[in-house]
Formats: sequence, C-alpha cells, structure tokens
Amino acid sequence: MSNKPHKTGTLSKIRRADPWIEREKAKYEHPLPSREYILQMLAAQGAPLEIGRLVELLDVQPSELESFQRRLGAMAREAQLMQNRRGDWLIPDKADLVRGRVTGHPDGYGFLTPEDGSPDLFLSAKEMDKVLHGDKVIARVIGVDRKGRPEGKIVDVTERANRFVVGRVIEEHGVRFVAAENKRISQDILLAPPEKGAKKALKAQSGQVVMIELIEQPTKHGQPIGRLVEVLGNYADPGMEIEIALRKHELPYEFSADALAEAKKLPDVVRKSDWKGREDVTGLPLVTIDSETARDFDDAVYCERKGKGFRLVVAIADVSHYVTARGALDSDAYARGNSVYFPRRVIPMLPEKISNGLCSLNPQVERLCMVCDMEIAGSGAIRRYRFYPAVMFSHARLTYTEVAAALYENDPAARDRLGPLLPHLEALDALYRQLAKERVKRGAIDFETVETRMIFDDHGKIERIEPYERNEAHKLIEECMLAANVCASEFLREREHPSLYRVHEGPTPERLLKLRDFLGTFGFQLGGGDAPKAQDYAKLLEKIGQRPDRQLLQTVMLRSLRQAIYSPDNVGHFGLAYESYTHFTSPIRRYPDLLVHRAIKSALAARRYEPGNWEEIGLHCSMTERRADDATRDVEAWLKCFYMKDRVGEIFEGSISSVVPFGIFVALDGVFVEGLVHVSELGQDYFHFEEKSHAMVGERSGRRFRLSDRVRVQLTRVDMEANKIDFRLAEAVPIRGKSKY
Repeated sequence: MSNKPHKTGTLSKIRRADPWIEREKAKYEHPLPSREYILQMLAAQGAPLEIGRLVELLDVQPSELESFQRRLGAMAREAQLMQNRRGDWLIPDKADLVRGRVTGHPDGYGFLTPEDGSPDLFLSAKEMDKVLHGDKVIARVIGVDRKGRPEGKIVDVTERANRFVVGRVIEEHGVRFVAAENKRISQDILLAPPEKGAKKALKAQSGQVVMIELIEQPTKHGQPIGRLVEVLGNYADPGMEIEIALRKHELPYEFSADALAEAKKLPDVVRKSDWKGREDVTGLPLVTIDSETARDFDDAVYCERKGKGFRLVVAIADVSHYVTARGALDSDAYARGNSVYFPRRVIPMLPEKISNGLCSLNPQVERLCMVCDMEIAGSGAIRRYRFYPAVMFSHARLTYTEVAAALYENDPAARDRLGPLLPHLEALDALYRQLAKERVKRGAIDFETVETRMIFDDHGKIERIEPYERNEAHKLIEECMLAANVCASEFLREREHPSLYRVHEGPTPERLLKLRDFLGTFGFQLGGGDAPKAQDYAKLLEKIGQRPDRQLLQTVMLRSLRQAIYSPDNVGHFGLAYESYTHFTSPIRRYPDLLVHRAIKSALAARRYEPGNWEEIGLHCSMTERRADDATRDVEAWLKCFYMKDRVGEIFEGSISSVVPFGIFVALDGVFVEGLVHVSELGQDYFHFEEKSHAMVGERSGRRFRLSDRVRVQLTRVDMEANKIDFRLAEAVPIRGKSKY
C-alpha cells in the first residue's frame, strides 16, 4: 500500500470498503442538521412538513436517519417542534400554539402558565383529565370562558412532571384508588393490583398513606394508574405529616450511598495538615450565640474596641474545605439546596457528621473557618475588611437568652457566668448600637412581625402555640452577620468574580400603583416617584406611627414587595437598603453560602471558580428555598388542624389576615391559628371582593370586612384531609368557658 497521502475527496478501495471509516467520513461530509438549521428550514417553508420531505430538504443520509429522528424527538420533548394529526412536523409558535406548565386546582379545572409570560389560559376539567399538575404542554387558544378568561385546549403533553405521588388509599365498590395529598392533583389514581410473581407484594389498607409510582399517565381516554411502592402508615401516626410533606414536595431526605461514603472518609477532628495556609485565631475568645435548641453552629463572633472604633471578627465554618466541588456530598447538597426545619425534625443539607460535628463550631474544639475581619468606625461604618482561612477555637456556646440576661437585664448571675467573656460581649453590644443606627440611617425597612413556636407534649402533639420574640441578642448577631455578608458581596464585586447575590427588587409598577391607590384612601403618600427606595418605605412607616390601623397599612406595604431570590445579577437588596448583598454566613445549611465561600477562596488565590451556569444555579437555589417553605407550611397547617380538631364549637376573637374573592381569613388571638370564613357565612347579603381596598363589601348593607379588622368567630369544621379550618361569624354569641380569647 502506498504511503502517499490521498487527495481531498478521494479514497482508496481499501478505505471505501471499511464501514467504520465511511461512518466517520460521513460525519464531516454530511453533519447531522443542527436544531437551529431544522427550525430555519421549517420556518422558510412556511408550512408543516412530512418526515420524507424534511429529510430531502435537509439532505439527511440513510445512515443518519435514525439519529435525525432521535433529534426530532428531543426537540419535540422540549416543545421546539411538534407533530400534527397527520404526523407532519411543525413549529408550535407558527400554529398559534402556546407552550407552558399546567397548574391544577382542587376543584378539577386548571391553568396553563405560558413560557413567554403571556396571560394564563383557563383549562376546563375536561382538559385537565389529560394531564396532572406540573406537566408541560402545548395548547391552542380556543376562545374565552364564561368569566372572560382566555381558554385553552391541550394539543400535546411534552413533559410529565409526576413520577411518584403520595396519597391515601380509598376503596369504593371494590375499586381501589389513591387520592393525592397534593390537592392540585384532583384526579383519582387507580391502584394497580400486585404484580404476579412478586416475592414481597405490598399491601395497603383503605385509609392508609402510601407512595405510588405512576405506570400510566392520564389521557383523554383513561385515568392515571399507579403501582404501590411504599406504605407509610396511618394518617394520624406520629410524624406522618412530615413523611407526607417530604414526598409531596419531592424533598430529598436520604443521602446517597456515595455521599455517605465520602462523609465517612472525612476525619473526626481538625488535622495538623489542615492548618497549612491558615491563620491561627485560636487565641481569640470567639463565641457562638444561638437558640437553646440549635445543634449546628455556623458562626462565631468576637469584638474589641479599637481606638474610637471596633474590630469585629466573624468566623464562619469552612464547609468548602471538606465538601469539594462536584463530589458526591456536593451533589447531594445542591439537590437539597438548604436544610429544612420542621417542628421537631430537621432535614439537613449535609450529613450529621459534617453539620453537627466536623464543621459545627462546637465549644472547646479546633475548627476550620473562613474569617471576615472588619475594622468599623465608631459611627458603625465599615472602614476596611479582610477575608482569610483560619483555625479557630470556640471559647463558649452561648444562647440568646443568657446573653440578653447579662447585657440587657443586668442579671448578676448571668454576668458572673460569662466571666472574662463579658468585656468582649459589651464591646459587641456597643458596636451593635452603632450598626443599628446605620441601619436606620441607610433606610432599611423594619416591618413588625410576630414569630411563633409550637410546644409539644410527650405524645408529639401540640400543647400550645406561643409567640417567639426576638430579643436584643438576636438583633445583635443579625447585625454582625449582615456586616459580614455585605463585605463578602463587596469583595467579590470589586474583583469582578461571578457569584450568587441575594437580590431583592423593589415593587413592580403594577404593585406600586395599587399600593399608592390604597394609601391614598388613608391620606398617605409613598415618596420616591416611580422608583421608591427602601428609605421611602421606612419614612412612611415612621409617619404611620402607632395608629390603630398600622397593621393593615404595614401588611399592604409588605405585600407590595417582591420575594428575595438568588441571582448572579447584582441588583441590590431593596428591603435591607444595600446596593450589594450576598449570603456568606450559613454554609452548613444553605448551598449559596457554600458557593460564595468557594468564590472567595478562588479570588484570594487569583483564580476563578466556575461551578456552571450561575443563573441556573440561582434559580435552583431559589426554588429549593420556596420548596422548603411550602413543605414546612404544610406540616404546620396539619399540626394546627390536629390541635384545633377537638375545639369545634368554641368562640374566638381575631383579626382578618387576608381577604380573597371567596371569603376572609382570620388569625386567632392567643392561639396563632388561621382559618377561613367563607363568603356565604358573612351575612344575608351579596358580598363582593374589592381588591383595591382589600375588603369584602356587602351589596345591600354596604358592610365592609377589611384586612386587619377585628372579628369574633366560631370554629365550625376542621378538615384534616385538606388541612383547612373553617369559621363562621359569631358576633352575637357570648364567650363562655375556656374559649375566652
């Protein structure tokens, strides 16, 4: 065989005969059409194309046909393409079709939220028979419903959202099905009989809570069918509310075998080799200050007076030293996004060996940390700061209660217990006073809210719900953490290193207009024109003072603001009045903080940390935060229902906490439980919802039920299945016996 090189486009007889070489050659002579090219070709033709014509126009070779069809299928799954009834391929947008995600309603109907941000489409119960809540679909606008809303008809389902569903087994006329705990899934899911030949067939009794795997999704011709995969137990079993919430909200609650193996390999203590490249701050009397029930300690603080100013040291657990990027622990932590705190149970972001052991800043042991070392002026302004990895030694584990007793109540016993730590805590308090003044000067919004906690009996049921007041020690630590977070944000911003910022945008134009209209009815104005700042909100709260309707005005102001999220785009934090803000102080329980630590370390080493698409990571972490909030709300609602179920008929007093088109929600005094007074229970009148004034107004009587109004109600029903509490108005009923709230 000649060693002479072939000319371009020619092949020897031997090479032509080699099928592998032919395939490799075809990749370059006939590359598979890209998605963009396929879309361009369909758009240029201006009409749907059958597969043969599409293959011809795109010059797809016979050897490429299988791969080409797979590409078309992938584009269809992502709703870039679809097939009509004839099987022709078309671009959905060209056929006036809408792509989006389905949101189910407990009453059977639903809505399609379009991806392009256009108004939602109403989906009738008949259309919802084809899908489940969360599915992605393509729909066609077919008109408007009786309420004037655009109505859609589902053309195709592009992605199924539900593989597993948690619910209760129900048996009627010999037919067994599962009613989903997620009430947005209103379809009954038929329960398939046990598979023949199964070694251990699961059995569930009617009424028990189970997890099923969908083996058939719903269609216009049939109901969804599920296979039993786990029997959780009876509905009233202790802790069942948490087991349901974990599965309903798809919270990862078991660590992968790889993550546990990775954690097992970690040392139990700080090794001498870990000291390399770190500063020794073990001599600083750093202390942790947390609640009595805290088990994982992210942060420790130390303060000393320095001239007319202060030195503040905030040491944060160096989780990034042990949880390395793209490892199994990192993967599990990313999936969880954050720890989830249920009453009496925590689903940690990291295994206990790390969260409560190796990375927890426990007292009297060495721990690796990342330090934000700040020099702060006597006025509370941060003059300079420095970040560095270090080894620390917590000198004490203190609680908010004992610190408040020593600093703010001058309790002699508490002060004596603190001993040599007391001067540093007094310096910390003096700094806090200045930081608090800076907060006011900056114009941060400080809404008044009441936090509650549940007190449980020996059987795991609520004994009482009580208000949980944040004392000055809470606020002291909060200001220290805010200072460290601001420094972290500035550090990364100045070095132009990408990261996740904690961003909080101001009100949208629509919300701002509604707020101004509402405030106008009370004779108040919000400053700042079309772009108000936090300071404008703070000034208005100051003007409102302690008026009887302060709670109403504050609530409406709060609801005008958007939700804080994680994003690589630094647009500032509206509520805190910071131009730049991030989360640095809780890497044990928040994944974004862990990323910020890695970014700071990379910046210190003049490198760049790139975990992937920062925007997608921000969206994911924002989602896991909302998911955790939703799950904890579900659990608390169930516990409150259980707490109230034996009090049907009792009379309570409370305030209207929300006004909706179907009634008013009332928060009870002293009990801290919320329930609904349906519109039909408001009186012998036609009541109409006035969104602008946050009120229900009687058509004939003119009677108004407005947000924050005081009412007296009677508990009429507790629905444990739906986690709902119903009241009726009981203004004329005298209060008797124990129901004296």
